[in-house]
Amino acid sequence: MEFKIFKITAITCCSLLMFCCSSEEKQKEFTIAEYEAAAKHMNRNLYRKVHNQVSGSSFVGENSVLYSTTNKEGKKFVLANANSKTKKDAFDHQKLAEALSKELDKEIKANKLPIYGVSMSKDLKTVSFSANRQQYIYNLSDNSISKKTSTTKRVNRNEHVSPNGKLAAYINDYNLWIRNLETGKKTQITFDGKEDYGYATNNAGWVKSDGAVLKWSPNSDKIATFQQDARGVGMMYLTSTNVGHPKLEAWKHPLPGDKKVFRIERVIIHLGNQPKTVRLKMKPDFQRGTTTDHIADWNNELLDAQWNKEGTLFAFVSGSRDHKIAHLQIADAFSGQVESIYKEEVDTYYESGVNAENWKVLFDSNEFIWYSEKTNWGHIYLYDLKTKELKNQITSGDWIVKQVKNIDEKNRQIYFTAGGKEEGNPYHNYYYKINFDGTNLINLTPSKGTHSVTFSDDYTLLVDIYSTTTNPPISVLRNGNGEKIMDLETADISELKANNWQEPIEFSVKARDEKTDIYGLMFLPSNYNEAKKYPVLNYIYPGPQSGSVGYYGFKPVWGDFQAVAELGFVVVAVDAMGTPMRSKSFHDAYYGNMGDNGLPDNITAIKQLAQKYKGMDIERVGIWGHSGGGFASTRAVFAYPDFYDVAVSGAGNHDNRNYEADWGEKWQGLLVNGKMEGKADGTTNYDNQANQLIAKNLKGKLLITHGSMDNNVPPSNTMLVVEALIKANKDFDMILFPNKRHGYGDMTNYMTRKRWDYFVTHLLNAKPAKGFQIK
Repeated sequence: MEFKIFKITAITCCSLLMFCCSSEEKQKEFTIAEYEAAAKHMNRNLYRKVHNQVSGSSFVGENSVLYSTTNKEGKKFVLANANSKTKKDAFDHQKLAEALSKELDKEIKANKLPIYGVSMSKDLKTVSFSANRQQYIYNLSDNSISKKTSTTKRVNRNEHVSPNGKLAAYINDYNLWIRNLETGKKTQITFDGKEDYGYATNNAGWVKSDGAVLKWSPNSDKIATFQQDARGVGMMYLTSTNVGHPKLEAWKHPLPGDKKVFRIERVIIHLGNQPKTVRLKMKPDFQRGTTTDHIADWNNELLDAQWNKEGTLFAFVSGSRDHKIAHLQIADAFSGQVESIYKEEVDTYYESGVNAENWKVLFDSNEFIWYSEKTNWGHIYLYDLKTKELKNQITSGDWIVKQVKNIDEKNRQIYFTAGGKEEGNPYHNYYYKINFDGTNLINLTPSKGTHSVTFSDDYTLLVDIYSTTTNPPISVLRNGNGEKIMDLETADISELKANNWQEPIEFSVKARDEKTDIYGLMFLPSNYNEAKKYPVLNYIYPGPQSGSVGYYGFKPVWGDFQAVAELGFVVVAVDAMGTPMRSKSFHDAYYGNMGDNGLPDNITAIKQLAQKYKGMDIERVGIWGHSGGGFASTRAVFAYPDFYDVAVSGAGNHDNRNYEADWGEKWQGLLVNGKMEGKADGTTNYDNQANQLIAKNLKGKLLITHGSMDNNVPPSNTMLVVEALIKANKDFDMILFPNKRHGYGDMTNYMTRKRWDYFVTHLLNAKPAKGFQIK
């Protein structure tokens, strides 16, 4: 009996050994060739495989449009005539190539003209362009080229040039100075600026520069700006990685709940022989904007600011610290007196459009246009400037105005973009015009898709380029009422398809409430087989200021979505509730609970898609994202560990108490400690978004990454999570990129490869390609 037992046991062990060996032999090991084949789907050169697109269009005279396009033979410039409805070459490309070859003393091919900034004279006799950092004029009658003398004065990138092009404003030692671009003379125009209390300071905590933030008056004789009060505001610190003593970066950076945050004292500076500063008679403003968490655009232009054409009155919008109040005011440029015009207060946060300021004061007609979501949809309204009473609602309906593009005060018409009015995907971008009184709404771009438009100066003609995620761009010329005059170009993607390009699958499913439609994109492997099972990868950027997709026009490359799908995954990206470009209630879905991150909608979307696409294996789900997506992807494996198995997190703002005050206070609300509400546990209203507080729930695999010199999302955000994981005795992986900022710069390809490897290892149970490098 004992012998028999031993015999059976020995046989069993031998079988088990053979099974283990067999399993090891069957484990997939990717080759470099397979990885390289996948990487081809993220190659930016694929954009060159799309031919016959219109780019660089500009109107010439009253009825013509000049544009460039690239076909398989090369680049050419075309002149289309609206009256005759004809197209022709804008000039003789061969003759220009010959003339330019002589000028540059090198061979120039007619189908590869190295010219940019191309424009044509109204009489169609000359072409202006730049080449080799020099401006030229080409005469069509005799094919001669002459250098064009530039009238543009050279300026420093931190200088702010006046409308007349004669002056440049800049900061020196916390004060504003003016440089005369013709004589070079420098003049100091403010004198009481000092450290932490300087003029036109460009620092919002998460973004900063040495450029001056200001708004020139139209006649270039005044400057509207502010003196930023950063005294007592908390600091942010970063240290470099290097041999020897590290370099310290330190700057003012307020956090949610700080007693002191940036305040601005608005001023108007009068230039002339004796510069004079007029301080507006009002309390200091919070440094808040109606479109962003800063008060300057990327050109250092002061936002939410408007002069009248005489430069005597200055209109601006002040915001409360929590973004719940937007206050339109007008200041007298000479006395500094400020008049309150209109104030809107909301329960969550006020925004004046989708990445655009949709308010404007119409000084000539004593009116102002205001943007509001008070009906749950973003629309524009017309008010009387004197009585401050509503005259009429201009736009209305269950759709949103995105951006006001032009206000024609003479004809009392407004041109704008909108989403959700037409059937189909509400994210598609359409252009409209409407009368001030709300009548005669006209869709100027009626073809289905996402539209991009270039208008003629008088708005009687427009070039309309439209596409969808699967239909490449079509370009047409339309009249001022949106009627098609002629076709310009239809993009050809035959060469793109010949390179194994795969169409993304655009989908619409129901949100967590089982009622609301949500949209997104899905990417399948090119060899997708319904009979097989593919792990799901969920790309996420939760917003709230943007979504995971947002744009539903044509793109040859969607990041590395198709590339990673080729390794054997189904990739899904969802625009969840809590993201913009829909209704106010849709955008507000997780206000005050940023830890939500739209994850319930991502999960329900994946489950619904799996019912249709049987190859999706929702027992193996990974998720990744960067910044807000790093926050969300980490949250996924903490809050939903039974659904998400693997996460790769990049530069996440894991606890917004450690991120810039304006951001958290806009989307989460002002920080309130539980003790303030009579609670003894010390909890706060920010606990529901703090990833480190639920790190103990981790079950699956987590790769968490950050740049050590990230001056947008400080690395302390990630270290809070790392500390909690260690204390909870959780296994995880981590990469800290030395000296890298919010983006990983020249280490980005390494990070992408590591992400692929991580998903291949932990979701496919396969071995990554050894020695592969993304180029």
